[in-house]
Amino acid sequence: MAMFAQDALNPGVRKREVFGWAMYDFANSGYTTVVLTAVFAAYFVGGVAGNADWATFAWTAALAVSNFLVMLVMPTLGAWADLHAAKKRVLLLATAGCVVSTAALALVGPGMVTLAVVMIVASNFFYSVGESLTAAFLPELSRPEALGKVSGWGWSFGYCGGMLTLGLSLGYVLWAQAQGLPASHFVAVTMLITAVMYGAAASVTFLLLNERAKPQSGRVAGDDTLLASWRQLRVTLSKARQYRDFMTLLACAVCYQGGVAVAIALAAIYAEQVIGFKQQETMVLIFVLNIAAALGAFGFGYFQDRIGHKRALGITLVLWIVTCIIAALSTSKGMFWWAAAIAGFCMGTSQSAGRAMAGLLAPPKQLAEFYGLWIFATRLAGIVGPLLYGAITWATDGNHRLAIISTTVLFMAGLVLLLPVNLQRGREAALR
Repeated sequence: MAMFAQDALNPGVRKREVFGWAMYDFANSGYTTVVLTAVFAAYFVGGVAGNADWATFAWTAALAVSNFLVMLVMPTLGAWADLHAAKKRVLLLATAGCVVSTAALALVGPGMVTLAVVMIVASNFFYSVGESLTAAFLPELSRPEALGKVSGWGWSFGYCGGMLTLGLSLGYVLWAQAQGLPASHFVAVTMLITAVMYGAAASVTFLLLNERAKPQSGRVAGDDTLLASWRQLRVTLSKARQYRDFMTLLACAVCYQGGVAVAIALAAIYAEQVIGFKQQETMVLIFVLNIAAALGAFGFGYFQDRIGHKRALGITLVLWIVTCIIAALSTSKGMFWWAAAIAGFCMGTSQSAGRAMAGLLAPPKQLAEFYGLWIFATRLAGIVGPLLYGAITWATDGNHRLAIISTTVLFMAGLVLLLPVNLQRGREAALR
């Protein structure tokens, strides 16, 4: 608990509660690390779809469908959670859904494309709902001036969880390969390891994290159902001009998170298809990437509170552009390792900084709703980035280098949209 400084927390918030909140980042990072990045993505393309021309596009399309469903549901669900003070209840349901559908991926074998797509759509949907709701607790726990620091605690702790889950999976994969077992066997076991780790670590969150919000059914006239939540969301969107800095940040997030989504969903595919990494080498690569991400999120969290969230995010976007260029030019594993190291640092810092900025610009009584809008933007990014990448590879007979260099456009656009964001003006609007 020593890493959690009491002076960074709101009055009445105990360190153990922040630990419980950070444990959810610890829990769900195993899903993104093992399922979306290191293991199942490459297995889907090479093992399930048999390296078909459409395989990479099918993977990105499955993620796009899942993200589209999140975009449809999450803003209204967030408004409902605010009205009913039900963030923790909905988080519990989302966690159960992700754990079960991740475990079901163990049933996927070569040629079972439909089952793989359905389970990826379901698991990524539930993961995204959980990610949004746990982020909505951040401003309740942290003082406004320490949002970057506390967000960084969660992200860095999360990458530690990702490394633990990936480390256990890597250990099993190496053992299974030594026994001559096929990928269909050891990939299935890694899915079960990921599901168990997710459920076990998340249980700590539900034991320690409190639901601090109070029901607000009187805030919107009408019945006490999802219809009232939809009305509240419409009220918020009708007042978008009052929250112009938050809305500009959302547009910025659509762009740069699109590039981040490419790194998460396609890093293993790029490493194996272009650079020539083997399965175990890819897992080691992602493991080291997580170390860099954890150090970046933790250390840069303190730095961003000092220099400002906007400037910190701007620095990471420039580094992302450099990463894409190095990756596109890489002709050896050693050169690609440099790109992966920078990407790892940027991964933690850019996502932590964005989450902190959203918390600063969100009205205190509408946290789940505004983080629902934030997740809407990031999931739109999750459609745009990977689909753009997948479409380019399909149209160019698998030219991954052209696809990765095209991703720099997303980070450049994010940098341009970040410039007009005024955090002080946005914070004042949120408090009004």
